Amino acid sequence: MASVSLPRTIFDESHDDFRAMVRRFVERQVVPNLDAWIAAGRVDRSLFQEAGAAGILGMSAPEEFGGGGVADFRFNAIVIEEIVRVGATAVSMSLCGFNDLVAPYFIAFGTDEQNQRWLAPMIAGEKVGAIAMTEPGAGSDLAGITTTARPDGDAFVLNGAKTFISNGLLADVFIVACRTDPDAGRAGISLLVVEPDIPGFTRSGPLKKVGLSAQDTAELFFDDVRVPRTHVLGQEGEGWTQMRRNLPVERLDIAVTAMARMRATFDQALAYACDRKAFGQRIADFQANRFYLAELATEIEIAQVFVDRCILDAAEHTLDEVTAAMAKWWVTELHQRVIQRAVQLHGGYGFMREYAVAQDYLDSRVSTIFGGTTEIMKEIIGRRLTRPA
Repeated sequence: MASVSLPRTIFDESHDDFRAMVRRFVERQVVPNLDAWIAAGRVDRSLFQEAGAAGILGMSAPEEFGGGGVADFRFNAIVIEEIVRVGATAVSMSLCGFNDLVAPYFIAFGTDEQNQRWLAPMIAGEKVGAIAMTEPGAGSDLAGITTTARPDGDAFVLNGAKTFISNGLLADVFIVACRTDPDAGRAGISLLVVEPDIPGFTRSGPLKKVGLSAQDTAELFFDDVRVPRTHVLGQEGEGWTQMRRNLPVERLDIAVTAMARMRATFDQALAYACDRKAFGQRIADFQANRFYLAELATEIEIAQVFVDRCILDAAEHTLDEVTAAMAKWWVTELHQRVIQRAVQLHGGYGFMREYAVAQDYLDSRVSTIFGGTTEIMKEIIGRRLTRPA
């Protein structure tokens, strides 16, 4: 079995050293515990503590809050790739969700006081963070959120519900998107930092998902929850702009995850096809299968080049929403094609949970949905293409 992978040229020696450290961390802390976390429906809190001690959390955050002080998305991508490589996609969502979905909001918009109170303990792994955008009636359409935060003296009174919230049960800190001015449209959306011990805040879960069983996903409910005005992240009314600012990186996170996992799945399918025999020859020796393998190998290499360019753009803070949308929809849809063919090549064994290909089949399906569906990604791209000059 020969590899035809192109060398990746976006990493330097510092990235290679970091990757080696992360790989050791994954082999020591993730691989031995993955089955137990799947059975429990969530990772253990100690994982965050170990990751914080290893320097895997908050690499781009300022050093004064315990971060690495290096705003280079290549380090974030390495953490994703190494965790996903061993089939722990759900674990990547728990850990890397902080790096790419939660931390950037505090880094960009948090005050020193807020960051000392919330960001620093999350980087150390002492607290777990989550972001609450999605609602039962508003998924990809963030502008349609209905959760309200009514001003009342020195506080906001928060009412509404959020669903499909990653780390929803473990989290000690939530960034909640809500309407502080219901009549102002997108200009009335704000981000509030909410802690779960406030009266009126309840949560339920874990939700029973098709895949990603080791990643806790919950529903949140707010019933007249009083949130101090000092908990506004950034400025009141700027939530929509803040979310749009970070969405490209969030979508690249999903693309990097799909890219890394599809490579592993393809390699496993190729090895199986070269080893398994049927009708007196290897499965890989049937011309139809060789063609399928050749087509997928080519598309994977093309996708990797594009994703690496996006990683570089993110590292240089130039990644735009259209390019990120292209990467997100194309790579996640390609992952679906790769996994479908990989399961087929495995035959009946591809339907057995003990095989990594079956777990990837379950875990990968949601990637074309969360972070904005494929259809929404195409809409973003199409609007830019047809916008009047």
